Amino acid sequence: MASLDPRLATPSLHDLINSVEAIGSGRGLPEVIAFYTRWIAFQPAGARELPAAWFNLGTELASGGDAAGAIQAYRASLALLPSFAPAAVNLGLQLERQGDNGAALQVWTDALQSDESRVSLLNQRGRLLEGAGELAQAADILRTSLLTRHDQSDVVQHWVHLRQKMCEWPALAETIPGLTPQDLLARSGPLAALALTDDVATQRSIAAGWLARKTQPQPALAPPEGYHHDRIRVGYLSSDFCSHAMSYLIAELFERHDRSRFEIHGYCASPEDGSPIRARVIAAFDHFTSVRSLTDEDAARRIRADEIDILIDLNGLTSGARIQVLRWKPAPVQATYLGFIGPVPLPELDYILCDDFVIPSAIAATYQPTPLPIEGLYQANDSKRVVGAPMTRAEAGLPEDRFVFCCFSNHYKITEAMYTGWMEILRQSGDSVLWLVDDNQWSRQNLRLRALISGIDPSRLLFANRTDPASYMARLAVADLFLDTFPYNAGTIASDAIRMGLPLLTLAGQSFASRMAAGMLHAIGADAGVTGTMDAYVSAAVALATDRDAYAAYRGHFTETAWTASLGDIAGFTRRFEAALLRMAGVALTSA
Repeated sequence: MASLDPRLATPSLHDLINSVEAIGSGRGLPEVIAFYTRWIAFQPAGARELPAAWFNLGTELASGGDAAGAIQAYRASLALLPSFAPAAVNLGLQLERQGDNGAALQVWTDALQSDESRVSLLNQRGRLLEGAGELAQAADILRTSLLTRHDQSDVVQHWVHLRQKMCEWPALAETIPGLTPQDLLARSGPLAALALTDDVATQRSIAAGWLARKTQPQPALAPPEGYHHDRIRVGYLSSDFCSHAMSYLIAELFERHDRSRFEIHGYCASPEDGSPIRARVIAAFDHFTSVRSLTDEDAARRIRADEIDILIDLNGLTSGARIQVLRWKPAPVQATYLGFIGPVPLPELDYILCDDFVIPSAIAATYQPTPLPIEGLYQANDSKRVVGAPMTRAEAGLPEDRFVFCCFSNHYKITEAMYTGWMEILRQSGDSVLWLVDDNQWSRQNLRLRALISGIDPSRLLFANRTDPASYMARLAVADLFLDTFPYNAGTIASDAIRMGLPLLTLAGQSFASRMAAGMLHAIGADAGVTGTMDAYVSAAVALATDRDAYAAYRGHFTETAWTASLGDIAGFTRRFEAALLRMAGVALTSA
């Protein structure tokens, strides 16, 4: 390697890069870092290639774990060429990783910008602000980016979802030249789409576009003929084995699995939050493996090494999902369940677990992967769920003598049409109030403003602070009627309401997401709470709020006995779920 020593023969940066790539660039190798450092040291102060050399050195230092050195190198690159946007982007990212978000934002704000680099820097600022909860600033910055260049699907996805979260309606605003509402819908994220449309084919198309952008096919690791174990090895993959709604639903299923027939593995990409539910979930597995720090390929190879027969993904297309792991096909049979209740058109997925109501047989072919119904209800529930001490209305900050409608779903699920219906319900039901979770300051302001525009006193909107899981359960019992959202119903929250004896009213549609709550109501015999149009939904809510006898009769369905015999029958659910596992395993054995 003497030819790389600038004291003997100074190569051009191009030649140096070619030689470095032969060794292995982008891996932070000490030899590569030394070559760049020596080359820089022997260049004259104004050398044209110095900014790029400092940038490359910064990249190698970052790859080698030297954050301080990388920051210094990127700063040197920018000092020589302030318009070098890639150095500004990477410097900001390094500062962010060190926890200095303010400095990162300042770098991206101050950088000199061409149109191309400006878009990149705007997007980094928007991403960081969104992560910090500064929703309005993030939305404004991403809109500015789209005004510069509208063909950015990832930016559209985040901008639309920010508008949903803030209840900025219409969410698909026609304010960016070149982007119609249909364009915005097509480029939305899969989770956002569940609250934007009830059309399954559209949901599937959106998810397919997202997967095409975010994942790449890989060679399959598992043998297609499967394995032959005495017990079926079932692996559960999730980033939500922590204080998350999914874990509160499924923990007891893990505990109750029949160990004479199944060996249960947990593959965890979750943060360590120290919660009791996390400890309980981990203890429920026969084998527990953290894959949080592993690459997708390494995680997939670990699953393959464990010879998992059936791998069940519990994220789907939600935050933290490790979808790329599934693309390696580390198990001969792979299914998705519970975390995402929409199409996941991934070739490596064999099934989406559901039930015959949430995905009727008549439209099952519209879904991908293939729907595999669990007999009865699709949703697991936990009989050991901790409920706080009974709460009074005064303790919850509610009026004692008024009918209390409530909805504790995240505000991105509230659509303009649904909120218009809610305002009509308030208008026709005397001095009732609507109790919502205090999701964020922007949605709170927008909801109050919309109420005022609708002629409803904003003081009739009450907002509940987020609280611990046990207290959240207890306060559900003090409301009168849960108003469900459409087209994205409540899932976990709907079953929580029914468990606590809180009557629920839903609007059912075509998609899985819009049929969850209706399936639960049918299971307890509360069919009157299932409506098919907005007009019927409004009429039913007004009738329940204004007719005491009708309300008492409806509330009579929401008993502990009804819960225990249906949603709360975890022993029966476990048997039915395991029957679905056996059907999957049977498919694998047949294909052998």
